[in-house]
Amino acid sequence: MTQDMIRSRWSSLSDRLQTKWNKLTDDDVRRSDGDRHYLAGRLQERYGIAMEKARVEIKEFERALR
Repeated sequence: MTQDMIRSRWSSLSDRLQTKWNKLTDDDVRRSDGDRHYLAGRLQERYGIAMEKARVEIKEFERALR
C-alpha cells in the first residue's frame, strides 16, 4: 500500500492502529497522519523497540490491510 493510499484512509485506520498498538495515544495517531517515519518513532518510543523492528511491524500492518 502506498503512502498516499494510507494517508487517504488514515481516519478509518486510526481505530485499527490503536487496537494493534494500544500504547499509542490519540495524539500519536492523529499527528502521524499516515507518516510511516513518525509512526515508527512513536512505536519505538512507546514500546521500547528498535526503529527497524517498528518499520517491519508497520509493513506487516499494511500488508494485512490488503
